[in-house]
Amino acid sequence: MHFDLNEEQRMWRDAVHDFVAREVKPKAREVDENSEFNETAVHKMGPLGLLGLNVPEEYGGAGVDAISAAIGIEELGWGCGSTALAIAAHNGLGCAPITLFGSQQLKSRFLPPAATGQGKLAALALTEPAAGSDLKGGVTLRAHREGDEWVLNGPKMWCTNASIADFIVTLVRTDPKGGSRSLNLIVVPTGVPGLHIAPAEKKMGLKGSPTHAVTYENVRVPVEYLVGELGHGLQQTLTVLDGGRISIGALSVGLAQAAFEEALRYSQERTTFGVPIADHQAIQWMLADAATEIQAARFMVYYAAWLKEQGRPFTREAAMAKMFASEMAERVCRNAIQVHGGYGYSREYPVERIYRDARLMTIGEGTSEIQRLVIARQLFQN
Repeated sequence: MHFDLNEEQRMWRDAVHDFVAREVKPKAREVDENSEFNETAVHKMGPLGLLGLNVPEEYGGAGVDAISAAIGIEELGWGCGSTALAIAAHNGLGCAPITLFGSQQLKSRFLPPAATGQGKLAALALTEPAAGSDLKGGVTLRAHREGDEWVLNGPKMWCTNASIADFIVTLVRTDPKGGSRSLNLIVVPTGVPGLHIAPAEKKMGLKGSPTHAVTYENVRVPVEYLVGELGHGLQQTLTVLDGGRISIGALSVGLAQAAFEEALRYSQERTTFGVPIADHQAIQWMLADAATEIQAARFMVYYAAWLKEQGRPFTREAAMAKMFASEMAERVCRNAIQVHGGYGYSREYPVERIYRDARLMTIGEGTSEIQRLVIARQLFQN
């Protein structure tokens, strides 16, 4: 394939870019300094389609193609890492399981408010205090059936959007004997009794994207809130994570692009030894490397998205794109600080914040180490 965007994709990119430049980017520093979610901008995203990227139009979503969805998250990342992560998690983790595997009833009940901005956001609870990468064997949150209800008990950690969500899709173990068929996804509305959302974690970056520990204490939900068929939760989760990795790759590209633009601008304004530092070869090479790596990462993300859109296997390509783009973003943001010199270490300049925001990208949605395992397994299988 080639990567020429079609007219519709270019128009979408321009519309989202203009929106982010107007509503998101100017608030990025305030969001970080005050650890406040940019609720005002998010409420305006519904009509644009940013809250229902992958949700079909019949349920109030935009139903855009996978490349357009990646473009949307990339542009948000360019504007504000915190806001981008919240929206990426909402679309790719919270809404996606219901869109992909949910019953007609679940889709009609939960997707329209989430996709249109009439409700709050969506969340996915996977990680536990002792279960991060090891979902198959490490999940301890139990769900057992009592009559027409599921009863949930146990802990979750690092749940993005928990405090600003209408519902949390939760990975549970329904069979205490274990095994991959014992895992399931269940939709849990955040207002139910027994659901306890802890205060937001104090994080290095992405401070405007609230992340929480969540405890389920005899939480009861209807049996029909099970996502898909019983026993399919692990495979559903892995499929959702494949798509989520494209989003994190796109977000990483956006963060790197923002840091690169700041470094490029600063290099032309700052003078040393009587000339702009852009005239120095050391600076030129850092900028050249950044531009090259950003372009390469963007193409990798778009290719993984294209495969997804074609209905073809994309697990390996999504892992490659996520790993390369997230590690690239960290390098580019690091060098953007270096270009700024001492000023880059100051909170007065955006590159300091962007660098902190980018640091999570090699951890969330599967660490770089896990991505390498995924890629290697795919290589040997093929």
